[in-house]
Formats: sequence, structure tokens, C-alpha cells
Amino acid sequence: MIPVTCFKGQKLALFGLGGSGLITAKALVAGGARVTVWDDAPKRISAAEAEGLPAEDLRDFDWEGVSALVLAPGVPLTHPEPHWIVKLAIEHGVEIIGDIELFCRERRHVGSDAKLIAITGTNGKSTTTALITHLLKTLGQDVQMGGNIGVPVLALEPLADHRIYVVECSSYQIDLAPSLDPAVGVLLNLSPDHLDRHGNMESYAAIKERLVAGAKIAVVGVDDDLSAQIAGRQDLASMPVWRIAAENPVSQGIYLEGTELKQAAAGETRSVANLSDIDTLRGAHNGQNAAAAFAALRALDLPEAEIAEAFESFPGLHHRMELVAKTGHILFVNDSKATNADAAARALSSFDRIYWIAGGKPKSGGIEPLNAFFPKIAKAYLIGEAAEIFAETLKDHAPLAMSGTLENAVKAAAKDAAKDSRGEVAVLLSPACASFDQFANFELRGEAFAKAVRALPIVNQSKEVA
Repeated sequence: MIPVTCFKGQKLALFGLGGSGLITAKALVAGGARVTVWDDAPKRISAAEAEGLPAEDLRDFDWEGVSALVLAPGVPLTHPEPHWIVKLAIEHGVEIIGDIELFCRERRHVGSDAKLIAITGTNGKSTTTALITHLLKTLGQDVQMGGNIGVPVLALEPLADHRIYVVECSSYQIDLAPSLDPAVGVLLNLSPDHLDRHGNMESYAAIKERLVAGAKIAVVGVDDDLSAQIAGRQDLASMPVWRIAAENPVSQGIYLEGTELKQAAAGETRSVANLSDIDTLRGAHNGQNAAAAFAALRALDLPEAEIAEAFESFPGLHHRMELVAKTGHILFVNDSKATNADAAARALSSFDRIYWIAGGKPKSGGIEPLNAFFPKIAKAYLIGEAAEIFAETLKDHAPLAMSGTLENAVKAAAKDAAKDSRGEVAVLLSPACASFDQFANFELRGEAFAKAVRALPIVNQSKEVA
């Protein structure tokens, strides 16, 4: 844990006692702050009290002399309307911040030379965060990974000058971090997301931009117009910018061409890494992630040849284009995290011939946006509540089976894929749906897929199980 000493002796209010909120409260207490906590959920309040944290309904709190309200990122700050605790803090003129801001203030307060690499974007944040962490570890660096990827930033090992902190930042977290100042700030891409929490696309993009605007060196994806405009504003501010792209070459930065990462600088272009044999970095979207990771490490002056070699051992993230097994010409890929069509598109674009397992609890829009990928589908195996809706969309485009359950779908897809003689094929779980009809979350769905795959006789007999 990182004790937060920059508020030592000061009076603070903290609202939101989920995973990050509870850790944040403990870190503040460990640093000597006087913290009073609260939550809308009574069970969380009880859990905090069991940890020895003083709890009080902040509607009845004495706000005199409060230095800050520390807010959990899941609590609405502005839209659809400010939470009651936010309104209360504003009424009393109290600053509202989050755990990422506390980390940044503490780093400055103790004068630490620890480097922060902060990553944001609409898509690819977690993979890029994990990839940067993997590369740094492989190159022998002392690295800590946290933030939106699942480990609260203040739960990481204490600040040390030699450490590098790789932190995934959601728009909610950035909104609560006014002095976010990474050594390297990475903005991957921007597309409509969380607009219910930010009001409109312009506000959402402006919040994301803060992460790179405060960085010493910015790494910015330029495949979408909004991000390209942000890169241009960084140039105008005379800030160092590494542009990255997966769709088109750039004149200054790192871009993907085929399966090669290329660096363009001073009018010259050269290949710096080849991703062709790395199953965990398939697809243009992973090419962008790899370009961002390469640029981030080069921004820290780490050797490019060693970075390129370290890509080869990247294991990928669970449930995100995760290679569960490879046997003969068949890849078994767990992309359970693809809970909507946009996410599934990234997986479908990465393979040429697909035995597609899809369905679950449907989301608005269905799979109509995936029409361009239907020619790649050798056969679809439909499960869950969305099966009939998806069947109606697919019926004139690809063979399909109403499998009902994930286990049935895996068995049938594997049997059909084994008979396919057209080269490499993928048995792909990329549901384009939420999991809640049959599984409590996408993680359990992905684990069920992996279990079913590993139980297959053709996989049991293979030595290539991942």
C-alpha cells in the first residue's frame, strides 16, 4: 500500500467504499489524515467500520475545515446529475478528487522520482497497460500495475525512485485527477462511450485529453479524428508527441503496416518489430496497442531491440482475445470480454475463417453492425437469450446452429472446425452480448469456455494447450 501523507493531520470526507474506496481510506489513515467515510450501501459501511474506519452519514457531517472530498470514480460527478454528496461538497466549497489524484500529489509531496505511465482511451486500455507492464518486467524494470485494470493504485507497492507505475485510467478517474502528471501519457483512441456520465462526446474527449496534456511526453493514437486533433494541440503547446496508428502511416511516430511496426522520423522509415507470429497480438487493434507500448518504452529511452524481443512472450489478458489452446490448424480463443458488437468486431477482424460462438443477454443494436465480417464466419453457434435475434440477422449470411449452452457450442464448433481443410481456423467465443442470462459476469463465462475447450479430446491429446 502507498500511505498518503500529503494530507497528514487534515480533515477529509470519503464517499464510495468499493474496492478502491476502502483501500484509499486506509492509505489516507496510514498517512495520518483524519478521514470520515460513507456509502449508499449499508454493507459497505459495515465493512469499513469493521476495518476500524470512522463512518458517519455525510449529510449530517460538519464540513467546516474539510480539505477535500475523496470520491470513488463510480459515483456520478456531473451527469446524468451530480450525486447528492457532490452537491453537498460544492455547496461547502470543498474540492473533489479521487485516488489517482492522491497518488500524483503524494509522489510530488515526497519528491519521488518514480515514473508514472498513464494509459487511457475508449478501447484497448487494459491490453496496453498489461503489455507495457510485461515489456518493462521482461526488460528487468521494477514495475507496478494498477488503476482501472483491477488493482487500486494506492494498493500498489510504496513509492520508490526506481519504480515505474503503469496505471490504466478511466474517464471517471481522470475527471477526479486535476493535476495528473505522468512521465508518459498514452491516449489510444476515442469513440462514443460513457456519454451518460459525461453529457456529450466533446466533454468525454476533453476529459481524456487531460491525461496527455499533463504528461511530459504524450503518446497519441491518430486513427480517429478527435485523437488526431488532440495530438495537434499537443504540438501547438510544444509538447513532445509520439503519434501511433494502425490504419495509416504517420510521418513522425510508430505505425502498423501489415504485421510490422514501423518507426517514422526525420523523413526516414524503418521496421522496429514484427508481430506476425505473436498470437496474443493479432489484429489491427492489437497493432495499435503494440505501437503505443513500443512508443511508451522508447520515450523512457529503453532499447528498441529488447522491446521488440519482449513482445514475443506477451501472454495476453484473460478473456480478451486469449488463446486458450492451439491444436493443429485450430485456435481456441476466449474473447468473453466482448460484450457488445463494437468489441466483437475487433476479434472478428483478426481471423480469416471463424467458428463463432455468440449470444447471451442482448444489447441494443444487436450484431447488425458486424455485417462486414459475416463472410468470415464458417458457422455460428448461438447461445442464450440473444440466440433467436442473432439467428434472424445471420440466417442469410452464414450457417448457424442453435446451441443453447456454451458447452454445447464448444463441442459442436470444435467438431466442425476439425473437419475444415482450408487452413487455420478459429473457434472464437466473442459473444457481442452481456453474460447475465447464463453467467454472473464475463469472467465466469470465459472460464466456462476455457474449461469446455480443455475437456475436448482433441485438446487433451495436444501438447499445444495454452
